[in-house]
Amino acid sequence: MSKKKKTSEAKVNAIENIKAYNFCGKKKMILVIGICVIAAILLGILIRGVKLAIEFKGGTMLTYTYSGDISTADVESTVKGVVDTNVTVRTGESLNSGGREMTISFTSNEGLTADRQHELTEALQTAMPDNEIELSDSNDVSPTSGREFLLKCLIAIIFAAIVIIIYIAIRFRKIGGWTAGICSVLALCQDLAVALAASIIFGFEFNSNVVAVILTILGYSINNTIVIYDRIRENRTLYPKATLNQLINLGCTQSLTRSIRTSVTTIGTMVIVTIVVLVSGYTSLLSFSLPLVFGLISGTYTSLFVAPVTWSWIENKRKGKSGGKKSSKEEA
Repeated sequence: MSKKKKTSEAKVNAIENIKAYNFCGKKKMILVIGICVIAAILLGILIRGVKLAIEFKGGTMLTYTYSGDISTADVESTVKGVVDTNVTVRTGESLNSGGREMTISFTSNEGLTADRQHELTEALQTAMPDNEIELSDSNDVSPTSGREFLLKCLIAIIFAAIVIIIYIAIRFRKIGGWTAGICSVLALCQDLAVALAASIIFGFEFNSNVVAVILTILGYSINNTIVIYDRIRENRTLYPKATLNQLINLGCTQSLTRSIRTSVTTIGTMVIVTIVVLVSGYTSLLSFSLPLVFGLISGTYTSLFVAPVTWSWIENKRKGKSGGKKSSKEEA
């Protein structure tokens, strides 16, 4: 037996002797969780509905300064009596002056004229005379601008997905790069679905904060996935005779501690931000921090399970169709 052959056999035996979790054996769990995410979105849409912010469907946003304590329910009912549409009221502190500030937003096809603004301001001042309500800013967003903004966001997300697939296909071309790239995007879709499900279930509007959440999750999750793919590629060099399932199980096991530590730090930070937002009253930021927490948790899970395990499943199916023999370890 040649020295080269003995070395290859030793490497195969070496990877078999390394303790690794059977990530590739969790296909049923991955499928069940994926179905649960889809069900959560559908139930959320049916029960809570999808609330599009004025950035996407057009409307008017008015900012008022006020003093003392104010009831958002009273403000909402007063504004509804003037504009006759659904109204969103948020209160907080002004970042510029430090005084109390109230933002009122509602859908409007034609915007709000100066006379209507004056009428609305007078109605608020009459209903709450002790709060010294004064109009500080007014913005109209046309429905056309809203649709264009939504379209641009969707195009940006699709473009990012294409770039990710091409990048991974080139970087990991020696270990089935195209399949790995497509599977990483599938994992990202689940992360985004989790974040959107959280937004819908908690009743948040689909606004610019949600777009920021989506872009943040894209960067975070793909970074986690590429780190694991890198480990799998390194193991392919170390153990050239090992099966893809063995390489994935070993690579994910080696990356498990790193992924958990990174995720705990990042997610913990966002949890703290969420608590601070609740305590300080900047509730408008909850539509960013809370869905992001769920999206980051999903990103940790999908980078370890969904992306590599789906990649393994597709590669094994492809090899099976092409007539290649699969060992029992590949099918596990």
